Amino acid sequence: MYYQTIKPIALTLILFFSNLCIAADTIKIGYVKVEEVIQNASISKTAEKKLRKEFAKKDAELKKLTTELKKKVEIFDRDQAILSNEEKKKVQRDLADMERDLRRKNRETKEDLNQRRSEELAAVIEKARAVIKKIAEKEKFDLIVENAVYAAPTINITEKVIKALNAKK
Repeated sequence: MYYQTIKPIALTLILFFSNLCIAADTIKIGYVKVEEVIQNASISKTAEKKLRKEFAKKDAELKKLTTELKKKVEIFDRDQAILSNEEKKKVQRDLADMERDLRRKNRETKEDLNQRRSEELAAVIEKARAVIKKIAEKEKFDLIVENAVYAAPTINITEKVIKALNAKK
């Protein structure tokens, strides 16, 4: 009885795997290094320039505030010998407030920049995936993998994707 139930299951598995092996000969697989696409595609460089331009004003403001704080600290260091205790405390509080504001603005700017960078990166990846899909359909790929541990150079289509992205304006 045991052998009667095993035989059909074994036969089914053998047929399934033999059909899978036959089908595997016709499967066309590609591989894309997403990091390389992001690093080398012109749309990524354009996005980075856009971010630099967008945050240039905030960076300039932060540099200006840093310079002001340094000047006030130098003035305080130079003049503290002639200041009364109350004047020293007031100046120290003002300097601490300025430093706290500067750190807060610096943190907010970094958070804004990281958020915007993530948005731009998502847009680049979305465009890259659209190009990958077009290449897959045009060249009749059955499967395209992103970021594999290992892939043979013969199935690497990263350069095709970069060229297609750079050609697309």
